[in-house]
Amino acid sequence: MINLTQSAIAEIIRLKKSNSLSQSFLRIRINQGGCADLLYHLGFDEQISEGDRTFNHHEEIAIVVDEQSYNYVQDLVIDYAEDLMGGSFQYQNPQAENHCNCGISFSLASN
Repeated sequence: MINLTQSAIAEIIRLKKSNSLSQSFLRIRINQGGCADLLYHLGFDEQISEGDRTFNHHEEIAIVVDEQSYNYVQDLVIDYAEDLMGGSFQYQNPQAENHCNCGISFSLASN
């Protein structure tokens, strides 16, 4: 299960509306890279591929995760926070052992 906080929901809805993406899914991917080995990637997608897992978290937000990425995001919580430097999504992943200071790179105990 992937969870979104109220502030993340509000920001995702704002982004969808401001970019006319009302029919898009929120796609979560994990890519190799970053200073801690793995990177979170959020984006909008209009297609579901074979093997994707879908979650309806909110009436306006459907989340799509490819099978490989799903192994890294089980029980992930996505938040959105703003500070003097701007806003950003923040990730709370119970599987992550190490986090980079950038906030989007992590590693697992087995990596």
